[in-house]
Amino acid sequence: MKARIWGCRGSLATPGEQTVRYGGNTTCLEVRAASGKVLVLDAGTGVRDLGRSLAGERIRELDLLLTHLHLDHIEGLGFLAALFDPDCTVRIYGPRPDGGSLADKIAGYLSPPYFPVPFEQFDASISFVELERDTWELDGLTITAAPVRHRGPTLAYRIAEGDRSLAFIPDNEPGLEPESGLELAAGADVLLHDAQYSDEEYAARVGWGHTGTSHLIRYLDDARPARAVMVHHDPAHDGETLETLLRKARDGSSCPVELGREGLVIDLPPS
Repeated sequence: MKARIWGCRGSLATPGEQTVRYGGNTTCLEVRAASGKVLVLDAGTGVRDLGRSLAGERIRELDLLLTHLHLDHIEGLGFLAALFDPDCTVRIYGPRPDGGSLADKIAGYLSPPYFPVPFEQFDASISFVELERDTWELDGLTITAAPVRHRGPTLAYRIAEGDRSLAFIPDNEPGLEPESGLELAAGADVLLHDAQYSDEEYAARVGWGHTGTSHLIRYLDDARPARAVMVHHDPAHDGETLETLLRKARDGSSCPVELGREGLVIDLPPS
């Protein structure tokens, strides 16, 4: 299994000189199984470049796992090349909304006046799967979804292939619910986790659904992943600010910690 980060910025896409070191595209992760199966986790602005890459490979089946429907996690969806390919099948998984259906919510966003092309005019074969607390098998992968603490219905995912595992928890507030998502994060080979705020920033944003550095340290000590990657970087954080947060996380945690960045490839070969 191999993963690649195509976007790891949170809240708002933030291009420019201040963010180029770690990237300004919002959340998108590609996961490839040994079978060649491709999963896409979240469809922030990073999904545009991923989609162009997959179109060049003539990928004909795509499974897209959405953590939730906040704009920074779906704003690139209308620019995913696979949706315009009549030979492509796209399955979109996501949390069951509080009102209406997942299909209705996505179709409403990908239609005028928010998007120029009406949803029914997309060329691909598109289907939807609503999730809450589920586990399923897909081409050699075992995928588990579970709710986490964030505003609105929000999921995290754990993807396992053989004895290797990756947990993806880009939006989470363990400061209010310390055990949120631990069932997925515990013992993972790689954990990508929300690290949006410094402690000072978090104190002014309690309840916004994200993680301060001290809470991240405690979470990592509880989860004990083999490797942790800080993601969902705040749009106001430049490279130096992110590296300061990284140093604090490394100083406080016994877990190996690094910063997520666009282009980072995570290789999980069979042990």
